[in-house]
Amino acid sequence: MTRRGSYSKGIAKREEILETALELVARVGYGRTTVKELADAVGLSQTGLLHYFGSKEELFTAILARRDADDRAAFLAPDTPPELPEGLVRLIRHNAEVPGLVELYTRFSAEAVRPEHPAHPHFRDRYREIRQLIAETVGELQRAGQLRADIDPERFAVLAVALLDGLQVQWLYDPEVDMAEHLAHLWALLAR
Repeated sequence: MTRRGSYSKGIAKREEILETALELVARVGYGRTTVKELADAVGLSQTGLLHYFGSKEELFTAILARRDADDRAAFLAPDTPPELPEGLVRLIRHNAEVPGLVELYTRFSAEAVRPEHPAHPHFRDRYREIRQLIAETVGELQRAGQLRADIDPERFAVLAVALLDGLQVQWLYDPEVDMAEHLAHLWALLAR
């Protein structure tokens, strides 16, 4: 019984760490968030904090995975793929409110191209999933007569993901770039 209680407490503490880390990184950014600050915020030593994740990179990968799960639940309902265009626009609009998480995402996505990086599997799988979701949605919208039939769904999905990532990088350099407006414009072009 003690073991089960200890396990539950460990899960709860890990969740607390992720929630606190999401808030802190969103507010101050990846570059200004230290393991010490996160540990202090949840009442642990740095070693105690990393006990739950293994390394700083694994901690920040878990933060990104949590962010993705929260965003999917809030903006990309899996049972209504035709809603994806509006959901992606809302998601990108939301991203403009959490610049620290956008910074973390763009930095880690570039660093994780190395197969040995702890975030490599996360990004590889994430890119596959979002491309598949976009391709399926484009196909459904085409069958419903809402998008042009001459668009190749798989090729469009690759281009759309490149656009999403590129918009975020441009926005980090110039916050005047309205990411959501540009994405909405793309969907409007396709609907013509």
